[in-house]
Amino acid sequence: MKFDVAVIGSGMSGLMASIYLAERGVSTAVVSRGNPICSISSGCIDIAGSGPDTLKAIDSFPGEHPYHKVGKEALLESIEYFQELMSKHGLEYDGDSRKNRSILTPIGKRRVTSLVPFTMKAAETADGDAFHIISFKDIKDFFPSYLTGRFPDAQVSVFDAGTHTTVGIATKMDNDDFLVSFVNWIREQEIARDKIAIPAILGITKTREIHDRLERDTGRTFFEIPTLPPSIPGLRLYRSLRKIAEGKGVSFFSSAEISDFGKERKKILGLTIKKPGRPDYVDAEAFILATGSFVSGGLFSDRNKFSETVFDIPVHSPAGEELFNEDFFKLGHPIEKSGIRVNDRFIPEDSEFENLFAAGSILAHSETMKYGCGHGMAISTGVAAAKHAEEYIR
Repeated sequence: MKFDVAVIGSGMSGLMASIYLAERGVSTAVVSRGNPICSISSGCIDIAGSGPDTLKAIDSFPGEHPYHKVGKEALLESIEYFQELMSKHGLEYDGDSRKNRSILTPIGKRRVTSLVPFTMKAAETADGDAFHIISFKDIKDFFPSYLTGRFPDAQVSVFDAGTHTTVGIATKMDNDDFLVSFVNWIREQEIARDKIAIPAILGITKTREIHDRLERDTGRTFFEIPTLPPSIPGLRLYRSLRKIAEGKGVSFFSSAEISDFGKERKKILGLTIKKPGRPDYVDAEAFILATGSFVSGGLFSDRNKFSETVFDIPVHSPAGEELFNEDFFKLGHPIEKSGIRVNDRFIPEDSEFENLFAAGSILAHSETMKYGCGHGMAISTGVAAAKHAEEYIR
């Protein structure tokens, strides 16, 4: 099949790029191998740093960081664009991209982020704040004792949902009869606090309805606490963006393994997708590489070589034996600098192809863990790459 643009990867950067292009009448395909990392994320949008001011934090980032190629104004515009998309789809994101805030984690500590889904709007708490905790019998990945250890005045009520996983409970929450029984149970509890913390299980498809009903029928304020993966807020985020993309006419090739690609001179012509029987072919005028870093499989490394897994583009890396002798779990490990170097149009610098663009965590010098810029960088570079791809095909 022939498209104007083919996006490789269905994470935050790939989906945002595809939506931006589709809204402008650009025929777009998304080719992905599996569910992206964003589907197991906290669902929050980290912009930059751990201080109160995100733009000030960006000023301190090294000159090679992708944010400096995006530019502050374009960054703010892309985040606002994301918020508008999610609001129209019923999954509002609360916050200001210029500011950081904190939310509670399952172990009772605070995590810095910028934008949060509406279910976490009330999640910012100070030491000594009074709130109640609702947990679930035998639930995995959520341990109220961690919270009560930090907030000793918090009391805990435990509901028996008949299942022990966050996915199972969230799925049940989407059922009206189950929700009614849960609301009635809450009313029977002797809850003195006006604010109630709950693990992130408030449904998968009816979250707005569930959240509003709980607050209306109990007279309390509810906020979700993200749990360990699989993360329901991350799953909601991914499903919402994919649904938005599909609604705008984006074609999806899922579980697609790219076995080869065609090229001519300085252009990529198309992708060959391996499948039983006859392979699929996705041809396009331009391509956006948004396959992620090592965890997502966009990059690969052994002790001797760093490689990009689709087009075999040269990978920038501070390569050396010392990389593998260092603590991989420390913040700011040098391997995070690895990736694809791009020019100001997000075309890979070390690539021969003029119609290939790159976005997201595959970009060199991203260091998303060190700089706290994961989804913010994915959104902004995805939109930036889409703009340049559109300019190219026009």
